[in-house]
Amino acid sequence: MPKPKSKAFARIRAEVIRLVGLIPPGKFTTYGSIAIHMNVMARHVAFVMSRLTEEESAELPWHRVVSADARISPRMDATLAKLQRKRLRSEGMKINAAGYIQDADDHFYVVGVRRNIRWSKE
Repeated sequence: MPKPKSKAFARIRAEVIRLVGLIPPGKFTTYGSIAIHMNVMARHVAFVMSRLTEEESAELPWHRVVSADARISPRMDATLAKLQRKRLRSEGMKINAAGYIQDADDHFYVVGVRRNIRWSKE
């Protein structure tokens, strides 16, 4: 039987999903920017994003979250990377052949300042 997820993980997951939902069309942010705002590690954000349900993937603008260097993650499944590239381009962003967003400063979305959150508290 799999180990149940912690309450802290459930709270982190819900906050990642909420923050990604706030990224406006034509803008992007990074796993790290979300992580800094939440006071967690970028890998926590990436873990949540990599395990979205089909319903969440359909409703959430997951394509607006990229690597720290404004690049579509080179570790992403090729089919998903192609879809992400297509969606970002449809929102007016230019992506080069290596997957980097061009004029990134013009499209970067600031999630917010670091919050002092202790996720394990009830």
